[in-house]
Amino acid sequence: MTTLADNLERLEEAIAAACRRAGRTRAEVELMAVSKTYPAATIAEAAALGLTLFGENRVQEFAAKAAELASLRIRAANLVRVHLIGHLQSNKAQRAVELFDAIDSLDSLRLAERLNEAAGKLGKRLPVLIEVKLSSEETKAGIDPNSVEAAQLLERLPELVHLQMRGLMTIAPFGVSEAETRACFRSLRQWHERWAASYSKLTFDVLSMGMSGDFDLAIEEGATRVRVGTALFGARTVPGIN
Repeated sequence: MTTLADNLERLEEAIAAACRRAGRTRAEVELMAVSKTYPAATIAEAAALGLTLFGENRVQEFAAKAAELASLRIRAANLVRVHLIGHLQSNKAQRAVELFDAIDSLDSLRLAERLNEAAGKLGKRLPVLIEVKLSSEETKAGIDPNSVEAAQLLERLPELVHLQMRGLMTIAPFGVSEAETRACFRSLRQWHERWAASYSKLTFDVLSMGMSGDFDLAIEEGATRVRVGTALFGARTVPGIN
């Protein structure tokens, strides 16, 4: 049976190889371990191997793990950060701000305003990524980059002083060709460059794209953060969870 350490070693080799193909250094790409459906003990094991950035999909699921991880998350020698990467309903904004170190799935102005209000109450400046929808799949969340709301969100973000804009995130469509996957990642990079040039008051230093099946393509197309779960922790066995 493979161990988490074995999986991490193979994953690091694959990330390094993708960086070499792209003419990039390994330090340019941050690894986020997607720990949804796995227990707090697995996150602690991964942290002991040196991983410090984790992604969770659901507020309620992570709430059950948070107490067990409290000491791990504040330990100065090994600071563990947990980001929400799944869709967030605006009525759960307050709880999400309490639980997570950042929200990587901001997809509406209304949610931004709720998060800003919640972060203000807690005296936090909350890092956020805008989730951009570049797939026609109805199940995909995210904001249409060509929409009026996307423009309104980008215009308003500098005024939401309790939010710290960091960049963009997307999920490529499932079951498509390599060319289509690359096109999705390339499109996000282009929006990233365009918006960074147009909205100088905002920071765009994170380009989060690529998962277990396509992180190598994402790195070659400019990702600064890849989100990997299955390739690291193994296949999930919880019904209904991919």
